[in-house]
Amino acid sequence: MASLRAHLYDLTIRLAVKARLGGSVDVEAIRRAFDRAAFPSPAGVTFTPGTLGGVPGEWAWAGTGSPDGGRTAPGRSPALLYLHGGGFIACSARIYRPITGRFARAGFRVFAPDYRLAPEHPFPAAVEDCTAAWTALAQQGPAVLAGDSAGGNLALATVIEARRLGLPLPRAAALFSPATDLIGRSPSLRTNGRRDAMFRPEALMRLVPPYLAGADPADPRVSPIEADLSGFPPLLVHVGAREILRDDSVRLVEKARAAGVPVDLTVFPVVPHAWQLAESILPEARRSLDGAAIFLRRAVEAAPAGPVTEAVA
Repeated sequence: MASLRAHLYDLTIRLAVKARLGGSVDVEAIRRAFDRAAFPSPAGVTFTPGTLGGVPGEWAWAGTGSPDGGRTAPGRSPALLYLHGGGFIACSARIYRPITGRFARAGFRVFAPDYRLAPEHPFPAAVEDCTAAWTALAQQGPAVLAGDSAGGNLALATVIEARRLGLPLPRAAALFSPATDLIGRSPSLRTNGRRDAMFRPEALMRLVPPYLAGADPADPRVSPIEADLSGFPPLLVHVGAREILRDDSVRLVEKARAAGVPVDLTVFPVVPHAWQLAESILPEARRSLDGAAIFLRRAVEAAPAGPVTEAVA
């Protein structure tokens, strides 16, 4: 059952965001809107600028020591690469501190890259940056991967590229409402058009051309639903029941399971897209992030794989 706060938050997002995103793509307006929507950072976490694989970004970690794990207490904290959302055109590591900070409080060394954004830097720039950051992090030892929305898309694209290049794969990946089909074939784009608190289908699909700049939307690095998922690491997928991207997750889960990939899917009622950012006020956000942290920690510590589950939160 959804909390009262989830209902109130859904209404707030519907009134504050959906109308602003209903028109044509104004990149600067969208960037300003997301900048204004910043939530407080979790207490007890240090955030510091850094570079990983030549890609700028931000480290987040709790307690004492070095965030890069190379000089102080090496290997004691598992490493996590977090790829932020923002429709490939907006947001930053700083805006995503509520999420990276909560993972840091759960014991991870988190690096969030400020990958290059479209339209100034269209596909494949973001994929290249995320792959470069992953390559550098994986050289430090076993690590995990997470991302939301466009960042969930990039997390899957990073796994695809790592596999192609013969790089170490993440021990596991946590995906929050990933955009997996930029062709736009998921049924929920139509059936949840009115229920989604943040996006109209036409507004969401208008974000695709600035990112692709003429690239093929069927490229698996663009639409990971097109990829061969055999050999993928275990996946955790959280999505909202009302999201127009719901079936991007559901279809990915079905395809991954058919390929023999262990998948843990939870469909949360009521909550709007990117609800994890509201971890300071929303119990569903804390439940999602804490559950993902447990899933990822078990994987990076090479614990025996648990059963494949599906639940409604």
